[in-house]
Amino acid sequence: MSTVHLWPRRVVESQLARPLILIVLIFVLWDLVIRVFKIPPYLIPAPWDVARMLVAEWPRLWRESLFTGYATLGGFGLSILFGIPIAMLIAYSRLVESYVYPLLVFSQSVPKIAIAPLFVVWFGFGIFPKVISAFLLGFFPVVVATVMGFKSMETEMIDLARSMRASRLQMFLKFSLPQALPSIFSGLKVSATLAVVGAVVGEFVGSNSGIGYVLQIANGNFDLPLMFAALFVLSMMGVILFAIVDVVEKMMIPWHQSRRADVMTVTA
Repeated sequence: MSTVHLWPRRVVESQLARPLILIVLIFVLWDLVIRVFKIPPYLIPAPWDVARMLVAEWPRLWRESLFTGYATLGGFGLSILFGIPIAMLIAYSRLVESYVYPLLVFSQSVPKIAIAPLFVVWFGFGIFPKVISAFLLGFFPVVVATVMGFKSMETEMIDLARSMRASRLQMFLKFSLPQALPSIFSGLKVSATLAVVGAVVGEFVGSNSGIGYVLQIANGNFDLPLMFAALFVLSMMGVILFAIVDVVEKMMIPWHQSRRADVMTVTA
């Protein structure tokens, strides 16, 4: 078979084209459902109206997305900065685990939307309450996944490290950390998407900027196309941050089984 006949198949099977094809199919199905069931625009806007609104309001949406992005990255960074060290303490100390772990689980049972107004009272209407809100939502997945990663080290690996007379630092760098990295990155991927949600929650409570603020304005004016366009921007922020974490994961653990499966698929 010639290369000319193969290239459409390669385009369809590429990792970049598949999500785009799915998005196009969703838009077509969305439009068909509205036309067939004659859904009024004040309930669900047509996809083309959302697309036009996205183009028309793009400068505003881009400007407001920067504020949400700053809060998201700040909260996500704090989740990494505090989550991984605390998870290591929990994994290596039963005393710390018995005190800290139940407290973390309890803290996650409290709805963030309920305590977010307190952050506005304590820290004002700046970016800091949004960062804290994003941190609280993204922190717990990092801790849980990291603890699981460090605790999942097999006893055979521990015996091997001891038989090689490895020091504590060598055992951590050569055995424990590589073993835990896949779980850590799994937690980071979940945290990346939740950090976006946390930032928007903070903007809902008290803000005059950000995508959350745009959503409030659109909801107050019953502007559904603008609301859907803002939701699309939020979704893309989560996808981009997730993709960045995925790229870093590929660079740091190319030896992992999931990455070998990707290589085998591309080769085939």
